[in-house]
Amino acid sequence: MTTSTPVLHLTERSLWEAARARGTYELSTRGRTLREEGFIHCSTRAQLPRVAALLYGTYDGPDDLVVLVVDPERLDAELKYEAPEPGAEEFPHVYGPIPVEAVVDVEVWRNS
Repeated sequence: MTTSTPVLHLTERSLWEAARARGTYELSTRGRTLREEGFIHCSTRAQLPRVAALLYGTYDGPDDLVVLVVDPERLDAELKYEAPEPGAEEFPHVYGPIPVEAVVDVEVWRNS
């Protein structure tokens, strides 16, 4: 995977809108901040459906879920592909805030 391959992050629309107002996105995963986790969990396009099922299941919250499409070349922080345990699948992790300028697209997530 090249560094120009986008990474994806699933979140609630209101959290993304708040980040746009601040200028940076700083949530790691559902219910956890970058500060608590140490990095922002992301996924590849192929990993996204499994990640969505794990984190949001049959989500019926007040917001739409959105997929932030992040251009790694626009990140200020380091991007690492890491496995949760030796030999497991690697996932992209962003070790710092994601500038809103690094988000090149926002897609509505349709849980299918």
